[in-house]
Amino acid sequence: MDPLTALQFGLGGELFGVSLAALAGRAIAFVLGFLATLLLGRLVLIPLLLRLLKARGFTEALRGLTKSVANALVLFAAVAVAFMAAGFPSFLTAAATLSGALALAIGFAAQDLVGNFVAGVFIIKDKPFAVGDWIEWNGNSGRVEEIDLRVSTVRTFDNERITVPNGELANNAITNPVAYEKLRQKFVFGIGYDDDIELAREAIIEEISAVDDVLEEPAPDTRVTELGDSAVGIQARFWIDDPDRGDYVKVRSAAVQRVKERFDAEGIDMPYVHRQLVGEVDVTERTEA
Repeated sequence: MDPLTALQFGLGGELFGVSLAALAGRAIAFVLGFLATLLLGRLVLIPLLLRLLKARGFTEALRGLTKSVANALVLFAAVAVAFMAAGFPSFLTAAATLSGALALAIGFAAQDLVGNFVAGVFIIKDKPFAVGDWIEWNGNSGRVEEIDLRVSTVRTFDNERITVPNGELANNAITNPVAYEKLRQKFVFGIGYDDDIELAREAIIEEISAVDDVLEEPAPDTRVTELGDSAVGIQARFWIDDPDRGDYVKVRSAAVQRVKERFDAEGIDMPYVHRQLVGEVDVTERTEA
């Protein structure tokens, strides 16, 4: 028997009750459906999606994650379309049921992880802070070194590294002192009740204005804000330009030191808190038996 005759005879046979010709047709339909869907997704849909994300300002990290997820979805869709084209709808039902159960189990087991990923996406998109910013949250503070999809890395001012889950940063109030070009600083100086308030306010403004990096506009100013037990509180307010943590500490320290030295020279008292204890102490003499 020649090969062509053998092939024709073979295709006319059956396998598990299905003709070989029908199986061959389903195999071809499976391959064509798989390749068509895969090529359409990877050559057209995914590049279009990535261009759209780039145009909307999404970062490279988020675009990379989107590409990975989209590739997985395209692969799953290609397999589903291939089985549908091959005439196996029961596979799709079983796959959908299995996928739903698997997604539910993964969701319960990794809800914190998924929550951190979602928070990371919003942080990258909304940009409440950026790498290099100095931030404060939940009593912590430091400079942001890295922002990933799951965690952000912060270096404290004691040179410690903190790995913070993005969910903690996204779900709590974050203070970003360097988000704008200027930062206002406040400090309360206490003077004695017998001292001249106007003289003290003038001294504060003059000394702070002389500090490098303190802005002339808005100019430093003062307010009487406290009448304490032993001192009158005068709050000084001044602005610094393009602030970071180092500038903030340096300028604040220089301002406080200059004011303290000026108060000493002017004879302005900076009283400390006095405490007076009132009461009696009874002393009982113990007689030995």
